[in-house]
Amino acid sequence: MTSETRKSAVMNTYARYPLTFERGEGMYLYATDGRRYLDFYGGIAVNSVGHSHPHMVKTLQDQAAKLWHVTNLFQIPDQERLATRLTQDSFADQVFFCNSGLEAMEGAIKLARRYHFKKGQPEKWRTITVQGAFHGRSLATIAAANNPKYLEGFGPAADGFDNVPFGNMNALRDAITGETAAIALEPIQGEGGINPASLDYLRALRATADEYGLLLVFDEIQCGMGRTGKMWAHEWAGMAPDILASAKGIGGGFPMGAILATDKGASGIDPGYHGTTFGGNPLAMAVGNAVLDIMTADGFMENVDTVSRYLWSKLQKLVADNPTVFEKARGAGLMLGLKCAGGVVAGDMVKALMANGMLTVGAGDNVVRLLPPLIAGKEHCDEAVAILEKTAGEIAAKTEG
Repeated sequence: MTSETRKSAVMNTYARYPLTFERGEGMYLYATDGRRYLDFYGGIAVNSVGHSHPHMVKTLQDQAAKLWHVTNLFQIPDQERLATRLTQDSFADQVFFCNSGLEAMEGAIKLARRYHFKKGQPEKWRTITVQGAFHGRSLATIAAANNPKYLEGFGPAADGFDNVPFGNMNALRDAITGETAAIALEPIQGEGGINPASLDYLRALRATADEYGLLLVFDEIQCGMGRTGKMWAHEWAGMAPDILASAKGIGGGFPMGAILATDKGASGIDPGYHGTTFGGNPLAMAVGNAVLDIMTADGFMENVDTVSRYLWSKLQKLVADNPTVFEKARGAGLMLGLKCAGGVVAGDMVKALMANGMLTVGAGDNVVRLLPPLIAGKEHCDEAVAILEKTAGEIAAKTEG
């Protein structure tokens, strides 16, 4: 059997594009054939400070030469430092470090259940979730999201979740029972199609959780870590959750996740009731601190906000000029989506944009996601919109033809 015909040894979990990248620099990725691509998906909101950022590279190299991993049974100074930095300007009092968003959401659900158990209310263990959500691919998190596509073939859905329409407070309040422990959702749905919750809805969730003695859990795995121009998306609403799951941009490309919680939200956890082997090790913590060094530098968040508003105005015009291709733009900050018009398939648009030198990623509801690194400037937005315009013209010509 030749190498050309030999079946891949990598498990068949992704329909991969026939494209391989060998290096990245800032806002760009370079393929093995030398072609440069404008990166407007950032590894699905992971490459928050771009590719091969000098500070990130040096930090990783320096730490790799000293110490990679020790168990969490020992003190890890950079873990304490990063936790302090994440809590000092946020709602949170405590942080648990893990390896991924999935682990962060699983842990958040466990925290909510243990909180009520420790209060002498073991009957409170169910979590209200919303339609269109995506929280990961474990048995618990696919049950939480209740998406038939991800549930198919994995047996009965894990119990403990009650799914209601996104944005509907009447349905959510009707779903509260004596077994309800928490409410969990993304302030901006990512995989579901870049659907932002209204600020009033977020405030109503907080008020309802307080009224019924529930914990409020936010999944900011994709929309957090500066993606909206503030460190956390919920800050725009002037309120806060009890527990928050973070990942993706928190490591800038290094596998890392975190659970942020108030003292109340974390009060159910004692030594031995939750843990991780790799989470929070010295290598990850060095990188996490380097990401914060960049994000907390003077002007960084202000630039994200300025650039995102500039891009939003450009996308509004793009949609208006190409009504047969795009239906609307939606999202917040640098977490934006273009809903394709009827007859245009988002997946085809992603491929066409790739052919024209721009990387994006699809989402639910026939949406193309735009998730550039947060170091994007107006010049990158102009370049992206020019490619979008060109691609829209090509697709419109095919459709009309």
